[in-house]
Amino acid sequence: MKTNQVIEVALKAGEILLTGGAEIYRVEDTVIRICKSYNVEAECFVLPTGIFITVMDSEGNPISIVRRIRKRTVNLEKVEKINSFSRSLQNNPLSYREAMTGINSIMGLEGYSYALKLLVAGITPFVYALLFKGTAKEACASFLIGIVIYAIKEKITRAGVFEFFEYFISGLAAGILSVLTIKLYPLADLYRIIIASIIILLPGLAITNAIKDALYGDIVSSMFRLTEAVFVAAAVGVGVALALTIGLRWI
Repeated sequence: MKTNQVIEVALKAGEILLTGGAEIYRVEDTVIRICKSYNVEAECFVLPTGIFITVMDSEGNPISIVRRIRKRTVNLEKVEKINSFSRSLQNNPLSYREAMTGINSIMGLEGYSYALKLLVAGITPFVYALLFKGTAKEACASFLIGIVIYAIKEKITRAGVFEFFEYFISGLAAGILSVLTIKLYPLADLYRIIIASIIILLPGLAITNAIKDALYGDIVSSMFRLTEAVFVAAAVGVGVALALTIGLRWI
């Protein structure tokens, strides 16, 4: 396989990992591992917003490639499959066509169905409402609110609006729906419903990866992820606060 083809395979694999929610050290390790599988020495530097790769071609000339990453989601299935794929190349290096076919098939994975995601988005608040010692009615309300705010967030995501606006609107919707629940059922605990409902919006993976990046010495990436998590939490909080400020006046 030619050097530029090796870089393309490694870069594509790294992109899938980074957009799927993988840690920085995992992305760098995978890129270097794929290059070594084809006897290509590489240096890789990864940030949450970009991948930088430099290799030496057969004539000793450096080749550098940069891939800008603009959107990051959570898809741990793709992360696991790319992780396994990169390790399999060490024992069985594939041709360029075979390697790209395998990577493209992983990239094309659709994941779970939308209906199942909605169901899980409702079950999670439902369980947390009970965990917070809520009543069955509060848990059911959290279940419905979780489904609604997930559907709203997905529609905004598909519309291409910037990320923090998604969380602001989702937090606003959670607050409004929780206030409406209290209006219909005054005995319910407003704050318990809100807390349970917004659980699905909290950036748990970002915080976990930030800590892991810090432990592996990737301080810049760690600070980036922590800052991103703070902004996401702030966007959700502002949305909820706005809904409560308006809604509590007429309860």
